[in-house]
Amino acid sequence: MYTIPATMRAIDPEAPGGPEVLQIVERPVPVVQAGEVLIRVAAAGVNRPDVMQRKGAYPPPPGAPSIFGLEVSGTVVALSDDVHQLMVGQPVCALIAGGGYADYVTAPAGQCLPVPELLSMEEAAAMPETLFTVWTNLFERAYASEGDTVLVHGGTSGIGTMAIALCNTFGVTIIVTAGSDEKVAAAKALGADHAINYKTEDFVERVKEITGGAGCAAVLDMVGGDYVARNLKCLAPDGRHVSIAVQGGAKATIPIFELMMKRLTLTGSTLRARDTGFKAMVADELARTVWPHVEAGRLKPVMDKVFPLEQAAEAHRRMEAGDHVGKIVLTMG
Repeated sequence: MYTIPATMRAIDPEAPGGPEVLQIVERPVPVVQAGEVLIRVAAAGVNRPDVMQRKGAYPPPPGAPSIFGLEVSGTVVALSDDVHQLMVGQPVCALIAGGGYADYVTAPAGQCLPVPELLSMEEAAAMPETLFTVWTNLFERAYASEGDTVLVHGGTSGIGTMAIALCNTFGVTIIVTAGSDEKVAAAKALGADHAINYKTEDFVERVKEITGGAGCAAVLDMVGGDYVARNLKCLAPDGRHVSIAVQGGAKATIPIFELMMKRLTLTGSTLRARDTGFKAMVADELARTVWPHVEAGRLKPVMDKVFPLEQAAEAHRRMEAGDHVGKIVLTMG
């Protein structure tokens, strides 16, 4: 019988600040509530919202732990009485609203996916946040489907690399932007059909060239600000623009006449604050549509660097430096 300790290591700063606030502290091991499992964490993904939370710009939603971390992999060590689809001892990865940078975390059972044999625990921890985000926004909200051409900004980010992998898997042509020739080359090597250096090229003109003037079916945007009006110029008639972050500014000026003439759709979403019912529904859909490709080894996350929990500050510094290609992951060791 596995004995669950009373306390655990966690990253749970008392006040916002720079990477140096990410020190290991002792916290009580969380207790499972109805519909939840307790996971002994093997690895946790590092995401941009973690950096924003550390700076005090993205507080956890009500009821979520203040401990950092939105995705984990690990082993189920306990479950509530009403959980029947998972077993103690089962390796899983999970999307969570917080709590991942720790030795143990609770997760809604419906937000867990089994870790297949061909995936390492580090790779499994790098999947949920980007997979749920890209799937719900690019494939559901923007209806990207086989034969479409889409534009995704931040091609070498965790989101961008997952978008490339999913588009390759489902027959979607993907154009990405990146901030250096090295990153453009990396994106192409990972399977991007086209990659544009946004610092040296006008992505609007390049998209026009690439699509022969037809434009894209969808744009996945994490920049916001003045990118929005430029993105709309990249869209084909009836195109969809999906906003998932505002790294370049939270307000945009929209050319409404262009919107009308091309019958464009502007939408967007945030994932973290959505309820467990929605996330469980997405997990169920991913289990049916995407997970068979993961199990067969056809779909894997792009890994940048793995750090031990003690080096969480270094992991955040790497993310903020912007040199990473793919996912940064912490291991509990």
